[in-house]
Amino acid sequence: MLNDTRVSRKYGGLRWMGQNREMPTIRYYDWIRHHGGGRPNQVAIHDLGSGRRLTYRELDRRTDQLGAYLQSLGVKKGDRVGMLAQNGPEFFELQFACGRIGAIAVLLNWRLTVPELEYILNDSSPMVLIHDASFGEVAIQLQTLCSIEHLVSIVMGSADSPYETALASAGPISVVELTLDDPSTIMYTSGTTGHPKGAIITHGMTFWNCVNLGIPARITSQTVQLVSLPLFHTGGLNCYANPVLHAGGTIIIQRTFDPGEALTVFGDRSYGVTHYFAVPAPYQFMAQHPLFEEVDLSRLQVAGVGGAPCALSILEAWAGRGVEIVQGYGMTETSPGATVLDAADAMRKIGSAGKPVLHTSVRIVGEDGVDTRPGAVGELWIAGPNITPGYWNKPEATASSFDGPWLKTGDAARLDDEGFVYIVDRWKDMYISGGENVYPAEVENVIFQLPEVADAAIIGVPSEKWGEAGKAIIVLKPGATLEPRVVIDHCVSKLARFKVPATVEFIDVLPRNATGKVLKRELRVQFVGIDAPAIS
Repeated sequence: MLNDTRVSRKYGGLRWMGQNREMPTIRYYDWIRHHGGGRPNQVAIHDLGSGRRLTYRELDRRTDQLGAYLQSLGVKKGDRVGMLAQNGPEFFELQFACGRIGAIAVLLNWRLTVPELEYILNDSSPMVLIHDASFGEVAIQLQTLCSIEHLVSIVMGSADSPYETALASAGPISVVELTLDDPSTIMYTSGTTGHPKGAIITHGMTFWNCVNLGIPARITSQTVQLVSLPLFHTGGLNCYANPVLHAGGTIIIQRTFDPGEALTVFGDRSYGVTHYFAVPAPYQFMAQHPLFEEVDLSRLQVAGVGGAPCALSILEAWAGRGVEIVQGYGMTETSPGATVLDAADAMRKIGSAGKPVLHTSVRIVGEDGVDTRPGAVGELWIAGPNITPGYWNKPEATASSFDGPWLKTGDAARLDDEGFVYIVDRWKDMYISGGENVYPAEVENVIFQLPEVADAAIIGVPSEKWGEAGKAIIVLKPGATLEPRVVIDHCVSKLARFKVPATVEFIDVLPRNATGKVLKRELRVQFVGIDAPAIS
């Protein structure tokens, strides 16, 4: 499925069909400076953790102060600055300060261990690490291990914290002119094997994502979004927080996701939340919370989901409360918006990730390198100005991830006869049973139909007879009981025999990463004893 443009491998540059020249490089424009002058008194960020509200004028001023302070430490264009913190306004202050001085933000997953963070920081080599005070001991270890020159500590709610003192002492900033091709951020993708890769995010990628997602999500200066996903992740930063700030709206930040707090904020008229975005897990946890049937959700205009296939039971639970969850697809390397399902098609095309966003093209490519016919499963390829130029210090990984302008996502997908994209599963999670491909998400959807099931995952395990067979790993709702035979019989009634799991295990909780995705690698280690994807 192609739009009217093809994409060059230059950072976000467009090449018109039938022409051999690229568009001129586009200058980076500062949204916060614009809104600081145009709507200075409007609240840009409301931080639930500290209770602080920052107007656009204040955010503009603090961005200048942070940029000037970093320059006083010797940070120059192209230098990296790390952030190790739970959600807070500082993520955006750093992002926009980097846009003024040309530095590159490295946003760190605070759930990682010291050795994992050590690899990332040695790979990206930041001069400065800004961190929560709660991560103080970790930061000191990392400073020694990674030769970081400066540490700056954030103490939430304290006007005397080193971070606040640094901003207050800053002199004038020297703004560096940038283009949309300049890198703004490095985001490290969670690796299934080996080390994570640092996806380079340019200012242009973030801008095009604001356009690509802002239009279908109906984001305006009146938008108020609750932000629950971690801001070190592209979903938290860009779905839809950056598009909301680009439009001059307001974001409300949860320090970490809490289902009861999120539902309370939705129902409280004083917050006026109109937009929300999450991966499936937060929606699932909220739907299972006692407040779910009580709170007023009528002000929620757009509720988006992405990051993993969303079970039909979750979509139906929210639809029953009058909220049609709009599905989409993206990844760190695509800014992340790549496809979106229009709200008008939400119930007609349940399970679809929609069609390509405005400035993006997609293909479904078979193993033979040829585009598949409607209904056939292949790998999703994406091209557009929202695509990463590559991975930090990883030329081989960059080369292997692209076919010309096309990013090979590693996700199995299909198109229907109307051109809607359906994400079947990750290629790495697929297993082959008796010569047939099995995509766990389809089986998980069926298991979620059982009322006793709170959570479920399917992995492929070795089988003498079939090569591989499915294992269902299930978390039951409190007080519920369920026999393995009931699970298997239910699947037999809904699925082809080769898709039916051969065994069933019950556990207390599924391992998940910071964004709520199930860590099937850990399940394979636990139940199979191997730390490898089912297929490469």
